[in-house]
Amino acid sequence: MKKISILGSTGSIGTQALDVISQHPDKFRVVALAAGKNIDLLKEQILKFRPLAVSVEDEKSASMLASQISTSQTQILYGQDGAETLAQMNEADLVVSAMVGASGLRPTLAAAKSGKDIALANKESLVIAGEVLTKEVEKNGGRLLPIDSEHSALFQALECGERRHVKRLILTASGGPFLNTPNCELENVSVEVALDHPTWKMGKKITIDSATLMNKGFEVIEAKWLFGFDPEDISVWIHPQSIVHSMVEYIDGSVISQMGKPDMRIPIAFAISYPDRISLNCNTVSPESFGKLSFQDVDFEQFPSLSLAFDALREGGTMPSVMNGANEVAVSAFLSGQMKFTGIVSTVKKVMEVHKTQPANTLDAVLQSDLWARNTAQSLIGN
Repeated sequence: MKKISILGSTGSIGTQALDVISQHPDKFRVVALAAGKNIDLLKEQILKFRPLAVSVEDEKSASMLASQISTSQTQILYGQDGAETLAQMNEADLVVSAMVGASGLRPTLAAAKSGKDIALANKESLVIAGEVLTKEVEKNGGRLLPIDSEHSALFQALECGERRHVKRLILTASGGPFLNTPNCELENVSVEVALDHPTWKMGKKITIDSATLMNKGFEVIEAKWLFGFDPEDISVWIHPQSIVHSMVEYIDGSVISQMGKPDMRIPIAFAISYPDRISLNCNTVSPESFGKLSFQDVDFEQFPSLSLAFDALREGGTMPSVMNGANEVAVSAFLSGQMKFTGIVSTVKKVMEVHKTQPANTLDAVLQSDLWARNTAQSLIGN
């Protein structure tokens, strides 16, 4: 039986991971859950899965939770230290890293230092600290198992051949809700419209990142650290149906793809059960499930965030961390009504333009660049 800690248990990925686990109680045991402030949902999860320990965002939330459940069987922790403690628990074989944003870096790094296998959904950990994280994983004998549907697809397709025979990786992108919207109409789109993704149901932050295609830019950087390919060997194709999740092109012209319905439980199940596969309670596919599949090149003028991501990857060092930090602040400002939709990418671009890149081979360097980017972006938004 595989014992699992879930960081971000009340979010979209966390709840779907628990759904997968609940379908196989003979294969998995939940030993720890880390959440934010959604105490009501966390309480339900505690009662159902009986973890050894949980962690919440702050002391106030911990006190509220303690007043509502018996703490005799479940230890309650809080804050960054609490999440890191759960990531390192001896009782856990695998850690699902599903916290949102840069806040997931330290716990993910703690899991890596403990030699845990990591089912990674927190792409920001690799975007801002890819060198640091991958070195710790390699040093301590753990594995990074991607949960993102695109990287799960690449992971599976790469197992069909040898690295030396790979020509390029092809990430697919739905194009989000504004694929066919002229740029001149984007400035005044509402939060509600931007959150209406055509194929995926996700949390607010990642949904906005998908609307700008910044999320795909993050995935390009993530692919570099997961699989060791240069920017020139990574392409992005628009695929509105979100059925082909990514492809690997080999030097003989063969293209290996992984297909499936847009259901995050599928890559989650693959990551937490690897190298095994487990059954899922989902409908069998049919010709109607897939229908007509179409692909097209990305218009980098329509989605400038993708150009920024490729620039950040080529620049290296602290630039990806700066891009991510500025984006998190800008997305938050848009969601709270402080900024127009088009201001997200323009803010990120301005912050990147004034940043002086430094090496990103230590955690301190990464965190300092992240803080600088957030402060700079906030200053731009305030002005």
